[in-house]
Amino acid sequence: MNFADIILPLAQPCYTFAVSHIADLKVGEAVAVQFGKSSIYTGIVLNLHNNPPKSGSIKPVLKRLYDFPLLSPLQIEFWRWLSEYYISTIGEVMRIALPSLVKPHAATEELYTPYSIPQQRVLRLKGDITDEQLQKIIRRAPRRAALINKIQEAGGEIARSDTKADAATISALVKADVIEIFERDATPQLGAITQSLLPTLSAEQSAALERINSGFQSRNVVLLHGVTSSGKTEIYTHPIAKALEKGEDVLLLVPEISLTSQLVERMQRMFGERVISYHSKLTPARRTQIYMDMLRSPSGNFIIGARSALFLPYKKLGLVVVDEEHDTSYKQSEPNPRYHGRDAAIMLASLHNAKTILGSATPSLESFNNAMAAKYYGVSLTSRYGGSQPPKIIISDTLRAVKRGERKSHFNKELLDRIAERLAAGEQVILFQNRRGYAPYVECPRCGWKARCPKCNVTLTRHLKNGTLSCHYCGYTIADPRFCPDCKSSELQAMGFGTERVEEQIASLFPTARVLRLDGDSANSSGAYNRIISQFAAGEADILVGTQIVAKGLDFKGVTLIGILNADNLTSAPDFRAAERAWQTILQVAGRCGRRERAGEVVVQTADPSHPLFAALDEQGYQHFAAEQLRERQLFNYPPFCRLIRITLRHREGSRLSAAAAMLSQRLKKEFGSRVLGPVTPLIDRIRGEHIVEILIKIESGLSFARSRAIVAETVSEVRKKADNRTVTIICDVDPL
Repeated sequence: MNFADIILPLAQPCYTFAVSHIADLKVGEAVAVQFGKSSIYTGIVLNLHNNPPKSGSIKPVLKRLYDFPLLSPLQIEFWRWLSEYYISTIGEVMRIALPSLVKPHAATEELYTPYSIPQQRVLRLKGDITDEQLQKIIRRAPRRAALINKIQEAGGEIARSDTKADAATISALVKADVIEIFERDATPQLGAITQSLLPTLSAEQSAALERINSGFQSRNVVLLHGVTSSGKTEIYTHPIAKALEKGEDVLLLVPEISLTSQLVERMQRMFGERVISYHSKLTPARRTQIYMDMLRSPSGNFIIGARSALFLPYKKLGLVVVDEEHDTSYKQSEPNPRYHGRDAAIMLASLHNAKTILGSATPSLESFNNAMAAKYYGVSLTSRYGGSQPPKIIISDTLRAVKRGERKSHFNKELLDRIAERLAAGEQVILFQNRRGYAPYVECPRCGWKARCPKCNVTLTRHLKNGTLSCHYCGYTIADPRFCPDCKSSELQAMGFGTERVEEQIASLFPTARVLRLDGDSANSSGAYNRIISQFAAGEADILVGTQIVAKGLDFKGVTLIGILNADNLTSAPDFRAAERAWQTILQVAGRCGRRERAGEVVVQTADPSHPLFAALDEQGYQHFAAEQLRERQLFNYPPFCRLIRITLRHREGSRLSAAAAMLSQRLKKEFGSRVLGPVTPLIDRIRGEHIVEILIKIESGLSFARSRAIVAETVSEVRKKADNRTVTIICDVDPL
């Protein structure tokens, strides 16, 4: 073949290079190419052919980087699907899929340094030495004898790092011409499965496992809907062990990086060194090492990771488990492709002919609807493991408490009385407020001035601990002002409340209680997160104040009371998914209490106790709640009864942005008619100095979504090419959240 289409890690289409000078080049191999005047990039061979481009000069590939493909045919197919489905280039997929050290680029060829596979020193017995000579050399030398025995037990050669032998012993045997030392690529070895350590399942769990196995006979995807604390993780371990025993790879996806450390420890006790943690917070060197190790090792790896783990080079993927499948963290927000980890995992498993388990106590309505339509096989767990009872949900009317004088700070008396009772009994409490910082904004009561971000159309959040006002969108920060800049008043007031203010107030109301806070500010690293979790789990604190982080799969035996301080923030969001997300969040938080002998209570503070959501706040009430929500979605034509494509346009000049948005909307309406909504300005219409407008396209079921995406991609490309629009950022988000 004379030419190759090469994927580059850029928001660009593939480019054609000459390759006739490189023998036996294969699809999936990594090569170095010059792109532009001088930049050297790592590229991946997508196609090989004999068709020269119709125009332009052809540059040659500079060199092959490895003697093996970096991508398998299945990986390339997965990349193609991601780029087509999520309306991005395959180069953008490459940019997020490969570890950074695997795809270096440099300004010149001299500076370009491809990743080199780590080497290991190996000791090997020489085959031409007799037993008599060997005995003479090791006689009265126990260390030499021990090393020789180790090498023989290993089959004649062993890695230097596995011997624990001192340098003098090795040197003596080399001088005696008994062993030789050489270097080779460091190749990972898979450990054994400790089958005996798999958890014993309850009768209900065993029945659920049987239904999962039965479901896999007719479906490739099983939805495991198990109430909180029902023991879904214990069930996962059995099909995981089965897949590993067959020599298959296993992928266990979790929504948050912070959850991996607890889960990895738990799984390593059962599956040993086969368990590999993979996520974006690992160092580039570690991520690259894992990628290259999996390329060169046999299948049978067990990966636990966030959504980036989808891009590892699985040889024989047998099982994918998506834990907390409802979690919005699975959706990529920046950069392209804006893929959904759960949906991408199902496609990846399909390409490998693997099975998928989706697990959740509060399944997404999309997954629930797929199970109802028999696209997925549904399995339910309705009881908590060990016989513990689900928590009692108490709806506490905030307006009524105010009228009766039964409210202190941001707490109803109904909640405060229960906190006092639980603390007196030596039990623990979690207070949930899904807003970090001290207060959402600062206001002057005299003139109405509010502290706002100069780059974003949002108020600045007060952070009392470090004395700042900060923008949670762009990071803009100023010192907390003492005087109003407009009227010079010193009576500035903090309006609303975040976790920092809750922490201060609850410590004031219960001065002897030990209070911890878990949010994006206090747990800004995995070390800080683990420290706070460990302290609370060990009983070193009585009250934990937190944001949505506290809902993420944590198990505290001492927690018997949850307080949800402002449920109205969850239900009043301008989003058709608001009720679903509020229901999921409240039940996930509620699931953290009463997980042992004593039943827990959850006090939900709201100014709107008649909201239909609160009537459905029962772990057993999902079926009714989901059915009602689906009826409403169908009535107004929202997912899962249609597909959405949201197009976001951004520019610093409002007039130029409006013109581009109008042009794009007009062209889309020629193709899709009334299915196109907008352009409209979103609630937050300026971020980092850029104005924002949005266009939404609804594609009903029955219309070809693939064809619709292709039309959108083509139309957006045409609008981008117009001279006035070249500086306008246009982003397509398929299945937006």
